[in-house]
Amino acid sequence: SKKSISHYHETLGEALQGVELEFSGLDIKFKDDVMPATYCEIDLDKEKRDAFVYAIKNHYWYQMYIDDLPIWGIVGEADENGEDYYLWTYKKLEIGFNGNRIVDVNLTSEGKVKLVPNTKIQMSYSVKWKKSDVKFEDRFDKYLDPSFFQHRIHWFSIFNSFMMVIFLVGLVSMILMRTLRKDYARYSKEEEMDDMDRDLGDEYGWKQVHGDVFRPSSHPLIFSSLIGSGCQIFAVSLIVIIVAMIEDLYTERGSMLSTAIFVYAATSPVNGYFGGSLYARQGGRRWIKQMFIGAFLIPAMVCGTAFFINFIAIYYHASRAIPFGTMVAVCCICFFVILPLNLVGTILGRNLSGQPNFPCRVNAVPRPIPEKKWFMEPAVIVCLGGILPFGSIFIEMYFIFTSFWAYKIYYVYGFMMLVLVILCIVTVCVTIVCTYFLLNAEDYRWQWTSFLSAASTAIYVYMYSFYYYFFKTKMYGLFQTSFYFGYMAVFSTALGIMCGAIGYMGTSAFVRKIYTNVKID
Repeated sequence: SKKSISHYHETLGEALQGVELEFSGLDIKFKDDVMPATYCEIDLDKEKRDAFVYAIKNHYWYQMYIDDLPIWGIVGEADENGEDYYLWTYKKLEIGFNGNRIVDVNLTSEGKVKLVPNTKIQMSYSVKWKKSDVKFEDRFDKYLDPSFFQHRIHWFSIFNSFMMVIFLVGLVSMILMRTLRKDYARYSKEEEMDDMDRDLGDEYGWKQVHGDVFRPSSHPLIFSSLIGSGCQIFAVSLIVIIVAMIEDLYTERGSMLSTAIFVYAATSPVNGYFGGSLYARQGGRRWIKQMFIGAFLIPAMVCGTAFFINFIAIYYHASRAIPFGTMVAVCCICFFVILPLNLVGTILGRNLSGQPNFPCRVNAVPRPIPEKKWFMEPAVIVCLGGILPFGSIFIEMYFIFTSFWAYKIYYVYGFMMLVLVILCIVTVCVTIVCTYFLLNAEDYRWQWTSFLSAASTAIYVYMYSFYYYFFKTKMYGLFQTSFYFGYMAVFSTALGIMCGAIGYMGTSAFVRKIYTNVKID
């Protein structure tokens, strides 16, 4: 009966996810049972029949909400030989209440009617209210899937990753304790030789590059912007996971995304502080340009991808198309919240920790980098660096992808927290080992190598997403493919930048430590 249908969304997160709610036209009042009643009639001309047949062939289903509880129904079904198509015309709703709150809702589709052109089909519904013992706080529990998320494999993978962490931390401490002790012993022995012997002695190893190891990285502007952004992504991940563990964010549509956007905007000073201070320490002069690049690196990547996918969504008339007003709102957040907070962070970073305080002087002339074995080249180290961090998270990736693409509600944020901690430890350990080998080969280009060897995790995650697409989903067509790979690219890149920043921070502390302890003339 309702001619104009109001599209509406309640939060920014909903609008970005394309949740545009419509009024169903079913008249339901609290504790008011409705006997089977007709609510509309369809004149089934050829065009409408074809639309219904297409929907039934492709297993279309619809989702409705009553008091924020979702219910799902299927449009219709075909008979065995696929010649006749039937529409479900009767919606039987059973709603459970506890006190004055709705706690449970079930939809049964009945009334199979064959689709015959040029007939009238009556759609009907009934509502039955019944008392329920379910508490209002627990009303979402029936939507969760413990047998999937708390599967033995999930526990096993966490345990497995944990073992890997213990092994890696042991390996790193062994390499560093034993090898560094030997190095220190050798270097201090060389201190005691007279000049004649030392000229004949074969000095080699990481001490040789002490005059170049704190040289600013190439392209310091981009480098410090990436490190700042990575630190911010890490802060956002940590805070959002903690909030999700305390509050059940899955009970409200779009609340996870809204929370992430709010936290991202609020943590902008973190980006400014780390990016700005690193740029100042590397002797950068164009700090305003660095601040702009740091502030807009991630938002530009996310919005650019979303904008591209949005064009395809509009072309396909998909509900995923983001309304123009929402785009304007996101741009306003970028310019009026993220940028000023980033400026505050940058100024603090430059003034509080922007002075270069390196343990060794930097030589005026860079020393030549000697020839080394092919597997010590930075490019090879970068490719191999991401394998172990990816190995520690890839089972969790399966669960995250499944909840993102397959309508399962992800609720085991404790697991996610553990995996994040494990990822950080593994990443730092791997980059420290890589950097130690690189410096030992007298190659001092460790900044980009440590960042990229950790960030290469993203390449492996993206490759895994290809496997997931072809073997675990049934997506097809331009829109679904571009939607999947577009957002997966954003996810992988953000993960890579975060891992890179974590790897660089750990390695930076390690390099500073080993050069502080060695005597240098």
